[in-house]
Amino acid sequence: MKLKKLPIGIEFFEIFQRDDFYYVDKTGLIRDLLNTRGSVNLFTRPRRFGKSLNLDMLKTFFEIGTNPSLFHGLAIWEEKELCEQYLGKHPVISISMKDVEGENFQIAYDMLGAAICEEAGRFDFLLESSRLTQADKDKLSLLIEENFEKSANLHRSLRVLTQLLFKHYRIPVIVLIDEYDVPLDKAYQKGYYPQMVSLIRSLFSQVLKTNKNLYFAVITGCLRIARESIFTGLNNFKTGTISDLRFAEYFGFTSDEVKEMLHYYGLEEKYDILKEWYDGYHFGDADIYCPWDVINQCDKFLQSKDAPMEAHWENSSSNAIIRDILATADETTKSQMESLISGEAVEKTLIPELTYTDLDSDDDEVRQTYLWSALYASGYLTDAGKPNHGVHKLVIPNQEVRRIFEKRIRSWFKAEITSDTSRWKKFCQAVKSGKYIEVQQLFNEFMSVSISIRDTYVRKEMKENFYHGMLLGLLQAEGSWSVRSNAESGVGYTDISLEVPADKTGCIIEVKYAENGMFDQACADALRQIEKGRYVEALRQDGIEVIHRYGIACYKKAVK
Repeated sequence: MKLKKLPIGIEFFEIFQRDDFYYVDKTGLIRDLLNTRGSVNLFTRPRRFGKSLNLDMLKTFFEIGTNPSLFHGLAIWEEKELCEQYLGKHPVISISMKDVEGENFQIAYDMLGAAICEEAGRFDFLLESSRLTQADKDKLSLLIEENFEKSANLHRSLRVLTQLLFKHYRIPVIVLIDEYDVPLDKAYQKGYYPQMVSLIRSLFSQVLKTNKNLYFAVITGCLRIARESIFTGLNNFKTGTISDLRFAEYFGFTSDEVKEMLHYYGLEEKYDILKEWYDGYHFGDADIYCPWDVINQCDKFLQSKDAPMEAHWENSSSNAIIRDILATADETTKSQMESLISGEAVEKTLIPELTYTDLDSDDDEVRQTYLWSALYASGYLTDAGKPNHGVHKLVIPNQEVRRIFEKRIRSWFKAEITSDTSRWKKFCQAVKSGKYIEVQQLFNEFMSVSISIRDTYVRKEMKENFYHGMLLGLLQAEGSWSVRSNAESGVGYTDISLEVPADKTGCIIEVKYAENGMFDQACADALRQIEKGRYVEALRQDGIEVIHRYGIACYKKAVK
């Protein structure tokens, strides 16, 4: 039997059946939306959790002229009355704002105009409509020709489209807007946030507020931007966030859906490792996997069942928000970060509605609350249980996200330490010279200002990797050295191997986590591993004459 293709990056619903891609059925969203919707419905979820595909599924279902066979055999097909009433029965406007950005406001303005121009072009048949006046057709022509020199044309563009579609079909219009918060995020980063807020507020107000031509609207994004900022004055506005019970299972994959996919591709034995790396999100009452990760890693396993686990979700973003938290971290924040990477929870009162201007607040508490709220909303943290009077018990959801935190912490640690050039150079010189007492003293000084990992839930090898990474960053900053991590040598793999070719000097470094502070035993274990594994062989083969062997034991913020 020929297997269906894995849908990596597929965001258009009709392609699944047309090109034989594997589809995880989320059409129950249509039923639940129709049964509970408001006039404007906002769904917020982290990136790569299926928002765009779900929105295109809604467009495909409702739009006049759709192919009903696309829904044969899916959950919504069982809802005969709903299909008879709604399938292919409404005009639909669908806009994605994911590309609305630029170095300045004018470029972003033009990008938004281009997105609306493209959508208006889908309705060029209205230029031949007998139900539209010439004045109506002139309005449409302005949109199709991307004539937005008068800002009012852009501000009113979506409302005008609903008017023209309703006049032609005499059926109210469904409006779908994807990634609505991307332009705001980019505008904040580039310094034209107030102008973009004004534009988006006006655009949304025109099309979503007191518009008799509108049937309903669905909007998606990562963050729930404060209503007074964007959605001013909207009545019957309904929001579905990651904390809400309703719709929880429609964004991301459930455990049963992951098991079914693995069974289909003959990868059942990979369930536990996928769960460790990509599960752990709690949306409402549902336990959810990141679908982007699952699909991409399954594809890797189909190439080789021994393929290493990869951080697919991490690699699709800059992870700037963690950088922002660490950049302003005080001792309390550092302690909370230590709890998180150690597998513990931190309790936080979060802001349900955000504004980017909170990041610039003079009130440190307001700024920190925004950052923690954004970490939660964007998928870097999740609830360990149900919120209690607005207080959330936040944890890192899985192995992949934990590594994102660790990488940012190591990057911050490296920048902090190497900024004191003389002390860092002294440390490197001591490592090269085998002055282990001086190495120990300086490394302990460095660790005193860093974030450590606690002796709690995290597995021993994961703790070792954390400290290994911090040390590796310091040594790699010495650009004239050859520094390798987990390089193959002898009969095993050493944590860190470094060579100073000019001096024919090298070091083999093995890092151990000293459980319960048992430093001497951990150091002895590390040195035995170096000898047993014959890790020095590779250095000798490279002509290295002086080789220092380091067994380094770490526990919390102490090193031996």
